[in-house]
Amino acid sequence: MPQLLEGKTALILGVANKWSIAYAIAQAFVREGAKIILTYQGERLQQTVQELGAELGASQVFECDVTKDLSKLSELGRLDIVVHSIAFANREDLSRPFVETSREGFLLAQEVSVFSLVAVARATAPLMTEGGALMTLTYLGSTRVLTNYNVMGVAKAGLEAAVRYLAGELGEKKIRVNAISAGPIKTAAARGIKDFSKILELVAAKAPLRRNTDPSEVADMAVFLGSDLGRGVTGDVLFVDSGFHIMGL
Repeated sequence: MPQLLEGKTALILGVANKWSIAYAIAQAFVREGAKIILTYQGERLQQTVQELGAELGASQVFECDVTKDLSKLSELGRLDIVVHSIAFANREDLSRPFVETSREGFLLAQEVSVFSLVAVARATAPLMTEGGALMTLTYLGSTRVLTNYNVMGVAKAGLEAAVRYLAGELGEKKIRVNAISAGPIKTAAARGIKDFSKILELVAAKAPLRRNTDPSEVADMAVFLGSDLGRGVTGDVLFVDSGFHIMGL
């Protein structure tokens, strides 16, 4: 059986540990024959990501802080796929009413979760000399009010708008830009959302498939978008959430 990503090079930003969605995507990309490059943010994650990179056979693992200079990205050589799996909001802004969000917390969430996609696209698009796929991760809180998602919901709405505008501009270079809206998954980042376990219980009870999302399902969607199978898809949000997004009451 042919490997769907054979001969492609993928940059994956946002691997934090074995439970992160980005790690699941990296695993799937390696399975499908891609050469992968991983990044980490800060010394705290350096050893973990380097060890994971070694296990996966990553060709490079290097530090990348998306709030700072991204010139290192422009030195990577040809890329075919870029995965942006980066988001952040202060814990206090996820636990108090949205109307009490601080100015500093709002701007930080926008910078890390939204503008970083634009900055990454600007740095990597010139490396996609034969076209390519840029993808990011979003969530249903971008369009619906979800308790305690607060400032991150607004950030994800901005992220999805950025996907559309980037897709509109980069399409002439044969670069496709999409977002995957994953169902709630027990990651380290998700634990920062108050009462997250209740969200998991609700989705498992109400989603058409009556279960939560597995990271491998999100990873397989990323493979589809990165491969030639997804060659006609751009500017879209693709849901991998057991169908929960279609439900009303």
